[in-house]
This record gives sequence, structure tokens and C-alpha cells, in this order.
Amino acid sequence: ASRLNSMKDRRDLAGDLPNDPLGWVRRQGEIEGLDFVDFNYPEHLGGLEETDVKEALSEAGLRCGAVCLRYPASKYRRGSLTHPDAAVRAEAVALTIEACRWAEALGASEVCVWSAWDGYDYSLQADYDALWARLVDGFRQVCDAAPGVKVSLEFKPTDENTRFFAVPSTGSALLLAADVDRENFGLTIDIGHCLAAGENPAQSIAAVAARGKLFGVQLNDGYQRIGAEDGLIFGSVHPLMAREFIYWLRRSAFGGHVYFDTFPRNEDPVRECELNIRQVKRLWEAAGELERTGLQSKLDAHDALGTLETLEKTGELK
Repeated sequence: ASRLNSMKDRRDLAGDLPNDPLGWVRRQGEIEGLDFVDFNYPEHLGGLEETDVKEALSEAGLRCGAVCLRYPASKYRRGSLTHPDAAVRAEAVALTIEACRWAEALGASEVCVWSAWDGYDYSLQADYDALWARLVDGFRQVCDAAPGVKVSLEFKPTDENTRFFAVPSTGSALLLAADVDRENFGLTIDIGHCLAAGENPAQSIAAVAARGKLFGVQLNDGYQRIGAEDGLIFGSVHPLMAREFIYWLRRSAFGGHVYFDTFPRNEDPVRECELNIRQVKRLWEAAGELERTGLQSKLDAHDALGTLETLEKTGELK
């Protein structure tokens, strides 16, 4: 899947396709190798009829991969599942459950939750224990209301909306998953978010997959500036890190779909997505070759030079 909102850009290349969510779906249908569309809710699906969405997907030759929460700022700027007003929190839970209903209706098995607002900006602004308890309670309500849907948290350390998120790292996200304690609650690993947190994305994949909580992945790249998320083409800045990420994704037997969370505002978004797809397929095959050439023995020995020499011999390290 690829970022539907990217289809808003470079309208000079979009022909006569409508500049609306269903038109963007049809534009994504032009992307060679793309299989899925991930919709934002309520941003993309609000006000639409289920039959119209299904028709657009069918015409584009695509399927719905996931429904992703985007809580409107007008109501949730002080928090969605963590809002200080219990009535607003209840509305956020209801909105999330409605996203689960959309996912089921469109044949998707996952709802990805990213809230721009669940955190704080200043010291002495928030009661951290209360924030955490509200998240645990909110996610339990959603998971119990939609037991057939995988509810996945896309955690992030910081951005301009919330300087400190309530769940800022892989470790804290795994702790939240343990506290929520629901089989259908898991995590989505976004490479850009891991980089912004100063983490190695491949290590995050290994830790989350080992605990059975890897529900989704979002691929991109960036320059690793503190707090920045650049949304560049996968593997364009950190090629070796991208290679290791795919190796661990393959090793973990990940069975979901990958989502390209990139921001091609100045590029042709169709060509940009096709390049991302080729990158993943190439690196997936290269990961298999690494396995066949005995990478595990080098990992067991912590032999960095041995791994790099292997990559050099295969032409992958230049």
C-alpha cells in the first residue's frame, strides 16, 4: 500500500481523475505492482457510501489493506484516547470502533491508530500515570468491541503537533501492549518514527515480532535529524539499514502488507511508489541470498566485517 494523500500532489500528472478520495484510489490503480489501499478515517471515508468505495477499489484493481485513524484536530487537539474530558475520550473510542467497522466492511483485517494529539508539550503539563491508564482503557474497549480486527498502534516520539507522545519508543509501545493484554492489539513499526526516536528499525522489528505483536510496517527513509520525519524513498538515505530491516521482516515471517509512508510532494507519486515497490522486492530477494551465504554464523560471532565483506562480494556494498 502507499500513502493515499500523495495522490493529491502533482495534479499536472493526474489527467482528468477527480481530486477526491475515490479519484485518488483510481490514480493509485495506475501504480504497477501495488495491491492495497490504506484509508484514513474519517479523513477519507467520512461521508462516503460503502458501495462507492468498493466500486472504486474494484475499478482500480486494488484491495483495502487497513483503515488508519486520523482524529480531527477540531475536537481532539487536547488528546483523543487521553483527552482530559471523559466524554471526549468516549467519542474517540467510538470513532475508533467505527473505523474497525469500516475495515470489516472493506475486507481489511487491521486498524492502525496514530494520534497526533496523545501526549504533551511542557513539563508539569500532564499526569503521565493518567495518560497511560487512559490509553490502556481505551484500547481495551476498542479491542473488545472488534475482536476480529487487529488494532495496531503506530507509535511516534515527537512531531510539531505533540512534542512528547505518551508512547514515544518501541520499548514503551511493547509495555503498552503488555498492559492492554489483548490478542488483537499490536504495533505498527514506522521506519521514520524509529529514526526520530534514535532507534535501529531492524532491532525494533526483531523485538516486536518476537513477542507476536508485529501487525504492520510503514517504510520510508530520512536524514535522522532529531524530531524530523522526512518521508523519503525507502532505502534512499540508509541503504544498509533498509537491507537489515527487510532481512528481519523476512526472518520474522511477516505476513501483512507493507505501507509506504512517504511524502513525494515534488515527484511523480506514481513513479515514486513504483520505485519503492521495486526496492522492497529487490531487498527481499537479497535477504534470501544473505541467508543462503551464511549470515547467521556472522551474526552469532558479532562479525561485522564478515557481513560487510559478504555484501562486498555480492556487489551490494559499494
